[in-house]
Amino acid sequence: MLVTGASAGLGAELARQLAPRVKTLVITARRRERLVALAAELTGAHPGLVVKVVACDLKDRASLEALVAEAGEIDVLINNAGLGDNTFFENEPWETIETQVTTNVTALVYLTHRLLPGMLARRSGGILNVSSGFGMQFFPGFATYVGTKHFVTGFTESLRLEVADRGVVVSQVCPGPVATEFSDVARATMRNPGIVEISAERCVREALRGFDKGRALIVPGFVIRLVLRLGALTPRWLLRLFYTPMARRLRLLEARSRTT
Repeated sequence: MLVTGASAGLGAELARQLAPRVKTLVITARRRERLVALAAELTGAHPGLVVKVVACDLKDRASLEALVAEAGEIDVLINNAGLGDNTFFENEPWETIETQVTTNVTALVYLTHRLLPGMLARRSGGILNVSSGFGMQFFPGFATYVGTKHFVTGFTESLRLEVADRGVVVSQVCPGPVATEFSDVARATMRNPGIVEISAERCVREALRGFDKGRALIVPGFVIRLVLRLGALTPRWLLRLFYTPMARRLRLLEARSRTT
């Protein structure tokens, strides 16, 4: 089993909850020191577990190829790595945009393309892609991130249909706000309402439970499930009408943050 983005947040929690269930776990991220510490924690708690630590920069093709070679045969791929940036598109540096697209989309598709054939040949395995509630909605101030997650959602749904009768389960988890370092890394100008935010532990627990059941779409947390269902039933013109004043407010907040 391979988990990307395992150095923190949902990735580290995925590794912790998977550790009692698997014999070999491959964890990867850029920050090797965090991976080593996590591997020590996991093997200390589960002596029979083999943890492979592979430091990988998902933006670099050679690094991705080395990851695939070192990981070996993978029965389950969890594409968890991802990042966002809470900035209006015209103010976002190109390097940041490119990093989001490369990490959230290109690396996910590349690893899936390299590892899926082996699963199909064995007629067993699974792929769990971590998308986002934004993969089913839109929101001002996150244009690039929302776009990448819409790709992940559409890609996952389509791929699931393609391999439905070939022994491989393809699912996606679309979390809402989760208590991780994501908001800090994304430089969020607004904090998540406490009523919709859930813990990483709960998010992963519900995600793995849904994946075990072979569900196509998993949305952890009752409140965000309700929000997304209501959003799906709401006409887009009405959502645009609702979000327009919010976009103006967010632009003011961003302008203030740039002057302080």
